[in-house]
Amino acid sequence: MAAIKLETLLFDVPGVGPRFGRKLAQLGLRTVQDLLWHFPSRYEDFSQIYRIADLEPGQQATIRGLIQDVEIRRTWRKRMTIIEAVIADNSGSIRAVWFNQPYLLNILRVGRVGNFAGKVSISDGELYLSHPTHEMVGRDEEAETRHTGRLVPIYPETRGLTSKGLRFLIQPLLKMIDEVPEWMPSSILEAQRLPEINQALRTIHFPEAIEDATAAKNRFSFEDLFLLQLFHLSQKLKLAREKAPRVQTDIERLKKTVEALPFTLTQTQKQSLWEILKDMEQPRPMNRLLQGDVGSGKTVVATLAALVVHENNFQTALMAPTEVLARQHFETLRNLLGKIGVHLHEHDRMPSVGMLTASGAEICYGENLSEKTTKSKLANEVRRGSVPILVGTHALIERSVKFNHLGLVVVDEQHRFGVRQRQALARGQSALVPHFLSMSATPIPRTLMLTVFGDLDISTITELPSGRKNIVTKVVSSENRPKAYAFIRGQVKRGRQAFVICPRIDPPKEDVAKTPQNRYEAFLKLDVKSVKEEYEKLSKKIFPDLRLAMLHGQMKSKEKESIMRTFRDGKTDILVSTSVVEVGVDVPNATIMMIEGSERFGLAQLYQFRGRVGRGGHQSFCFLFTDSNAKTTNARLKAILEAKNGFELAEKDLKIRGPGEFLGEAQTGLPDIAMKALEDIELVKSSREAAVGVLRDDPSLKNHPLLRERLSAFQKEIHLE
Repeated sequence: MAAIKLETLLFDVPGVGPRFGRKLAQLGLRTVQDLLWHFPSRYEDFSQIYRIADLEPGQQATIRGLIQDVEIRRTWRKRMTIIEAVIADNSGSIRAVWFNQPYLLNILRVGRVGNFAGKVSISDGELYLSHPTHEMVGRDEEAETRHTGRLVPIYPETRGLTSKGLRFLIQPLLKMIDEVPEWMPSSILEAQRLPEINQALRTIHFPEAIEDATAAKNRFSFEDLFLLQLFHLSQKLKLAREKAPRVQTDIERLKKTVEALPFTLTQTQKQSLWEILKDMEQPRPMNRLLQGDVGSGKTVVATLAALVVHENNFQTALMAPTEVLARQHFETLRNLLGKIGVHLHEHDRMPSVGMLTASGAEICYGENLSEKTTKSKLANEVRRGSVPILVGTHALIERSVKFNHLGLVVVDEQHRFGVRQRQALARGQSALVPHFLSMSATPIPRTLMLTVFGDLDISTITELPSGRKNIVTKVVSSENRPKAYAFIRGQVKRGRQAFVICPRIDPPKEDVAKTPQNRYEAFLKLDVKSVKEEYEKLSKKIFPDLRLAMLHGQMKSKEKESIMRTFRDGKTDILVSTSVVEVGVDVPNATIMMIEGSERFGLAQLYQFRGRVGRGGHQSFCFLFTDSNAKTTNARLKAILEAKNGFELAEKDLKIRGPGEFLGEAQTGLPDIAMKALEDIELVKSSREAAVGVLRDDPSLKNHPLLRERLSAFQKEIHLE
């Protein structure tokens, strides 16, 4: 029979057939490669064959014996079939029991020899094997086994497709496939002591010893991290070959501008600004991430950079993920530039700022006056170069928007913004690629910084502006809810405002649960607070005398904007919202953040919510409501009480939730084994060093054609740009 190729569809593999094929597709397995790279999550150790006489209750064990007797019984009351077999070796005999598997009568025939692996149980003083895995081996003691008498792989499963079924398919495939070309440079395999790919593939599925399985897993973990590092570093090299505007800084002019600010920059704000300005002096595009805690003043740094870009006759685009945040950036820029302009000479008048979103356009001139305009008029002004700074959502990438001389792109909370998107923004102008600055208030743990964001240079703001008070944070149990409500009322009566955050928009509908699984999921959601229910309860029963508003992601942009403006202007006392306020919303008068179902949010998310208050001069408070008594919940919430800053909390969040939930698998597309490997800082470091070494000696991978081919495939697999 001809060898089977990795790209062969599983439907075309003998022995798979439509039934298995459909089940495999439910796991996302469509080709032979998909199946062989569906790695075990753990192993059962059935490697030692025990004598029956040596078995002990509670033990997981494999025996090899002769089937002496088999019988089937039916219990009519529970409509259950029970198969009992007597297995014997030269030391004794034992019963084995299976439930509701009548087809076993065709396999467990008297006189056959097999391995039986499972738990040793005891009843009425007699030992028996409960529901053991069986494997007929004949009288050949050297016979190769899949399910018993060895380390047995346990896989991620789906309904109707067990680990036993997967082992049944995988073992023969490993012998039938073409040899997989080794694309990893031999020097790296030797330096890292990693097995060759074909050996690793065999031993990760059917290892002789747990050390072999560990070595194979290390191989595949390392290769994914290595490819990820290689991609980011090669992107960095590629970007370095692009041409960018050279933005020169007039130091004296910058000093005057900084002195005109209505506050003093912190030391790390100054340091970050300097790093950005030095990058933009180069003829290659900057690719930098500016990270800092909520309220640390990242937008101020970006504004000063945009002013320097303007002084060099280039434009800046500032892109935000939502219209609410775009509006806030627009108003921050407008107010900041207005205050700076008041303190400077007439010839130093501030540039105009435009805002473009899906729902409209606006323009603000240096005198801090803004007016509504049409999208086409604003686009014309941008094309002429008379709008030096344009703020907006993804509407900025629309084909109708063309900049005159785009020098800088600033993107908030969205790091995966690549060269192609920058070139789309800069379409119609010279071949220059604009500089790029990403801003994030979500602290990124060190391991993720080196891998997932490995192509970005990092600037970090570590202090908060002077005068900020620590936010008092409390975990509130259900019995203390009335006290919390009374405290909130007292704060509002003193002129302050409050956020109430809920995990859901709508209450769950019990009638939509058609299947047992859906019913179970619906049951889990019944106690989850929804924005609509909480708004009704709080506005009518708890705070009927206060002014409440509701905000969630299903509302239209103009409605959300209007609600946020009303809240910012102090015309609403309490805003009941979903996580739509997580990023960027700035209301200095809000002093209370109340989070319902806090155990349902990640630590980084809770930290973001808490950062929405404490932005003015008043003492602020964060109440984490939970009805859960689980130890893990208490440990997570305790972490946010104890963490000194967002970066420390991010490391804890990564350990507690793992990289998958921290990043979101859908955003990265990384395989499970690579996701797990992100927690291993040493593996991350060694993979980066290996990638640096390869690119230093062979930047275009011309001498490593198989590696170049594998990198290209990897890029498509995990949808990297």
